[in-house]
Amino acid sequence: MEPSDPAVAELLARGRIEVEGRLVDASNATLFCEISGGDATAHCVYKPVSGERALWDFPDGTLAGREVGAFLVSEAAGLSLVPPTVLRQGPFGPGMVQLWIDTKEGGDLVDVLPPDEVPVGWKRILRAHDRFGDPAVLVHADHPSVRLMAALDVVLNNADRKGGHVLHGTDGNVYGVDHGICLHSEHKLRTVLWGWVGEPLPEDVVEMLATLRSALDDGVGERLAEHVTRAEVRALRRRLEEFARVAEFPAPGADYRAIPWPAF
Repeated sequence: MEPSDPAVAELLARGRIEVEGRLVDASNATLFCEISGGDATAHCVYKPVSGERALWDFPDGTLAGREVGAFLVSEAAGLSLVPPTVLRQGPFGPGMVQLWIDTKEGGDLVDVLPPDEVPVGWKRILRAHDRFGDPAVLVHADHPSVRLMAALDVVLNNADRKGGHVLHGTDGNVYGVDHGICLHSEHKLRTVLWGWVGEPLPEDVVEMLATLRSALDDGVGERLAEHVTRAEVRALRRRLEEFARVAEFPAPGADYRAIPWPAF
């Protein structure tokens, strides 16, 4: 089932969830499941609130609620960069349920490569050395949808955009996942997508910001307040307005760690 299928929302909200396994690399309980209802079947990720680890710097609400909030913002901005996501009861209580995205083999959009193997046009973010001491570069594709994701992360104040959270779907679209630590009122942007620092916002980003501003005034802000605090909704509006006013991609600050660790 594709993310654009109109039946996805109903299936995620009301389908029967059967746990098939656990994603062991995740820091919180993340379960790979099959979800079915009527003639429809798909795979999904289920993150129960009961499996969340408390975070001192994200004390309000739940990580599951923030994941749903990121989906609401993405949809309100007209982007569909976050897979369909709902908050519902599951086998281990309430949690986030998100459509599983099958990815292209060899279709990575973020990578760590030897300097002489970086594809032409890709953005170089960080120079480092691999575990053998050889030079390596953190890079990402100069892809329009990845650029839109970088802009969305500024608005979301995403504190954890790792390379593995940028998916190139088999449907050809780009998706971002793992938004449990976003939408904080304090500046916390940590991302691997710094490739457009200082560049003026292209027209698609300008249009996205205008679309989101209108949607927030038209009820999306109230829906978002069901998952994060009112102060965080107000902070989202301020980030949106400031981003549109400055009209260029921001640079990382010198007073905090701007790339998540690990980067993947």
